[in-house]
Amino acid sequence: MENREFENARLLLAKARERANTAAIWMKSVLLERITEKPQVALQLLDTALTRFPTFAKLWMMQGQIYEALGQSERALESYRRGTSQCPTSVPLWLLFARLEEHRGVPVRARALLERGRLLNPQSADLWLDAIRLEARQSGPTAAATRLVVSKALQECPSAGQLWAEAIFLEPRPQRKTRSVDAMKKCHDDPHLMAAIARLFWSERKNDKARVWFQRAAQLNGDIGDTWAWWYKFESEQGTPDNADQVRVACAKAEPHHGDHWQPVAKDIANFGKPVSDILQMVADTLTL
Repeated sequence: MENREFENARLLLAKARERANTAAIWMKSVLLERITEKPQVALQLLDTALTRFPTFAKLWMMQGQIYEALGQSERALESYRRGTSQCPTSVPLWLLFARLEEHRGVPVRARALLERGRLLNPQSADLWLDAIRLEARQSGPTAAATRLVVSKALQECPSAGQLWAEAIFLEPRPQRKTRSVDAMKKCHDDPHLMAAIARLFWSERKNDKARVWFQRAAQLNGDIGDTWAWWYKFESEQGTPDNADQVRVACAKAEPHHGDHWQPVAKDIANFGKPVSDILQMVADTLTL
């Protein structure tokens, strides 16, 4: 957008706030100020919006993220604390809260927050996944503490493909195939697991099989950006330029929105307005087999 278009959008949103006054309109107003690099204006809008819509989780998330971007971690923590109090069933808020505590060097608090979040949101694979990753970073991927968290996670969420995918790659290489067989028995048609098995075949240089499994995963759920990014990276390194281009075109057509690697890049304000193909390349560049 040019500056004039931003100004027109700002005027339209101001009128919309007066007439409709919905949480979604306030959220779009805040987003516009973030895009135009006016964080203080965005925070002022959020202060008003949160008095009117205190149970709209995304507003608390945006407030915390702005404070994080400004380096004001204490204020960000307060946003997440108040947000989880008002919106206890918002899993993304608990994740942001715990991740910030770990980033500040307080993993004990991060663990406690993830546990509290799980108590309020039973069988949340996303919260268990972060708990596994936190423990793997703090204790080591093969440590007993990490294995215990994995075991508890799979006990509570036995058909969660993203948990099985994580469990596979926490194993030493010789044990990964056995772990993948166990996983297939529990959730054979899960796209997260299919993509993990594709990566497993890639690591074993079984490229034809890897390609088949990446394709299956993308066909089953094209909204997972991570699958496309892994597949694109695979074809860029092991396939032909035509193979990679076909994945790029298919990904652009699918317009994915989710994924642990995809979302941070796609939702980065610096990448606002960039085409899917650019996001795909940026995400692929962050991946390591």
